[in-house]
Amino acid sequence: MSVQDTEFFRPLFTALAANDDSQIQIAASTFNAADLADFIEAHPEADTGIRLLNALPKEQGGKVLGYIGPTPQTLIAQQLPTRSLTELVTAMPSDERADFFQLLDEQRQHSLFQSLASKEREDLRRLASFEEGTAGALMSSDYAMINTGVTASAAIDLLRKTAPDKETIYHAYVVDEDHTLLGAVSLRNLITATPSASVNDLIATGLVTANTHTPQEEVARLISRYDLLALPIVDHDNRLVGIVTYDDAMDAAEAEATEDMHKGATVGKLTGTLRDASPFSLYRSRVQWLVILVFANIFTGAGIAYFEGIISEHIALLFFMPLLVASAGNAGAQSATLMVRGMATGDVTVTDWGRLLGKETLVATGLGLTMAAAVMVVGLLRAGPEIATVVAVTMIVVVMVGSLIGMLLPFLLDKLKFDPATASTPLITTIADVSGVLIYFSIATALLDIS
Repeated sequence: MSVQDTEFFRPLFTALAANDDSQIQIAASTFNAADLADFIEAHPEADTGIRLLNALPKEQGGKVLGYIGPTPQTLIAQQLPTRSLTELVTAMPSDERADFFQLLDEQRQHSLFQSLASKEREDLRRLASFEEGTAGALMSSDYAMINTGVTASAAIDLLRKTAPDKETIYHAYVVDEDHTLLGAVSLRNLITATPSASVNDLIATGLVTANTHTPQEEVARLISRYDLLALPIVDHDNRLVGIVTYDDAMDAAEAEATEDMHKGATVGKLTGTLRDASPFSLYRSRVQWLVILVFANIFTGAGIAYFEGIISEHIALLFFMPLLVASAGNAGAQSATLMVRGMATGDVTVTDWGRLLGKETLVATGLGLTMAAAVMVVGLLRAGPEIATVVAVTMIVVVMVGSLIGMLLPFLLDKLKFDPATASTPLITTIADVSGVLIYFSIATALLDIS
């Protein structure tokens, strides 16, 4: 923790030093739950953070625990007595409770599960049963619900009683006796309606929904596309089972973007955050692809060895080799990045590959000609017209080949049921290196033998 952070949390340190729960609660009331989580994360193994969590009112403590990262959460779970942990977990939002439960070892899960009330136990069992990365695993069961046929006045009374336990009450979902989702009514419409008005006359139908198996990235896209505060989640019979709020969807989108960035650099999935990751987990997440790419680059050396004769006759060719293969890799990486991001946002689908192939060919040709004109000047000054011609022609070809490989590889991976994000910069660069060397010296052999 920095000096600035220490000064920021000075009231907490003072209250904790006095060892008075009332002073701690007063000091903590001036901080946001996320800030209190940061404070506790800075002291995960020390008594300071645990004492603060124990001193907070359980509702506030449950909210703070939900903001804490996965690794500190597991440390806290190991240090807290089962009774204290149960009280905090009970106060957590239902979706965060399920995520926290999944982090615990089997023994701790069993003891915590047995300590929970039957309502929380059943809710936890249901939410924890959904596959990670789906709407079911992301959703919360703490939503505002109104039965069909009630009056606006009765609906407001119900919301007033249940509001403290709900994620959001700006929209209440209207269901029938079978829990089938009929629509939603906004808090604004309830307040402005006459007390005797029926909610059936106020509800908005045709809601945007998702089912429990919808991927979380699609959930985030729907919420962003339609500017929703929450997205209702239904089962296969259109029964309302939960909601995904805007903040949870954005957290999921951030996690997906981080994962895609890691894949784009051939880094495996990290457990927890970079700050908390152990050296071994960082090593394990990076070593696999690096070893694979080492062997892939052997083909580059083999290509150079195969053209040893032309290289020995025209040693100036070696001067331009790094420039050409790097240009191919850079063009391919640009193209792959555009395609992967377009596919991730839904802007591009596999069916678009034909149209995009023609467009990319035109763009790559223009890029290749421009870069060839620039490099030919260097070739003329450095090695004469013959080598300059070889370099210029090669530049056009390798930029086109690199761009097209970068564009097509994400589509191919998607067709083979692999994540298109695997079409990473190192992978594209390695393919471009091998193909660039072969193209370069093949063109050199053809043109220079003629001359």
